[in-house]
Amino acid sequence: MDQISHARILQQGRYADLSIKGLSPETLCGLYRGVVRLRRCEEALIERYRLAEEMKCPVHFTLGQEAVPAALSLLIQADDFLFSHHRCHGYFLAKNAPMRAFFAELFGKATGANGGLAGSQEISMPSSNFFSGAILTGASSIAVGTAFAFKHRGSSQIAVAGFGEAATEEGIFWEALTYASVKKLPLVFVCENNLYSMYSTQTVRQPGDDISKRVASFGVKTFTLFGNDAPAAYRSLQEAIQYARSGAGPVFLEFYTYRLNAHVGPEADDHINYRTASEIDFWKSNDPILLLEEKLRPAGVLSDEAKDAMIAEIDAEIKDAFEFASSSPYPVDVDLEALNLSPSSPVAEKLLSISTHGEFDENQATARLAPY
Repeated sequence: MDQISHARILQQGRYADLSIKGLSPETLCGLYRGVVRLRRCEEALIERYRLAEEMKCPVHFTLGQEAVPAALSLLIQADDFLFSHHRCHGYFLAKNAPMRAFFAELFGKATGANGGLAGSQEISMPSSNFFSGAILTGASSIAVGTAFAFKHRGSSQIAVAGFGEAATEEGIFWEALTYASVKKLPLVFVCENNLYSMYSTQTVRQPGDDISKRVASFGVKTFTLFGNDAPAAYRSLQEAIQYARSGAGPVFLEFYTYRLNAHVGPEADDHINYRTASEIDFWKSNDPILLLEEKLRPAGVLSDEAKDAMIAEIDAEIKDAFEFASSSPYPVDVDLEALNLSPSSPVAEKLLSISTHGEFDENQATARLAPY
């Protein structure tokens, strides 16, 4: 799709360029399982969110944006680091972090990924090298530091930063991009451009719908494509990851996609009238699951039996995660100091011993450093 933009996508009608050529049945089934698993997971959470008032945290769901996380899940390695913005559920699962820990965190339970203290927007799983956060451009800036560490150590690891188009309205994004480009860091920037920042369309927030063009001027390799095409997302991410891992430098991918759900929470927000019903219907007709399934069935890659078995397996996993979350205990006796200060960072501890007057208290610092 040449000169891609949200306006041109609407003008050209239903997407017809999805191709499964060159991809193995295993890869295609993995992509399909990834988009379906994320969709059913989100739909189950939405359905249950208000039933027993067990989830209290704000939740940003990802209905309609399943293709990119599904593709990434097949390509990112266990020792790679993945950073995400607040719409993070797909990236959490893409990093093979456990669904049980995911659900328990939303339920505020001690068995959650962060002990029930982070909720959805800040959920992280250090053991899976996954970190999200509500700071709009936090994923990009933190990923730069991580990628720098990988290059400094001579590691083959890469960092991946996932964010929305609104993140590019922050100055730190362009600073991060500049540094990553100059230092040729092993970093993949993944921008899911879903057109809206809360209720504001991109065209009233930015001078143009051409983020990739602006990024390219920084000497960064870029990809621009339709974000609901899972095979295309897989191919582009595969090339981008190989490029970054080879030491050639950072890559920026802009996926034009669309969220079918509200900006935040399980309830719809279309009564605000910030988008039209025809626009939503158009994107529903370009559902990433539907587009992929239409190609897999005639190719003999997906049958009714295989689909039913896959869904049954996914639903069993979801049911187990709900039961685990519901039966888990709430956190008690939370050590707030341990949440803010790391006992493995004596230098940081020393700096934190500086008094409020800016004077260094040697006795206090010595006492704090004694265990080390």
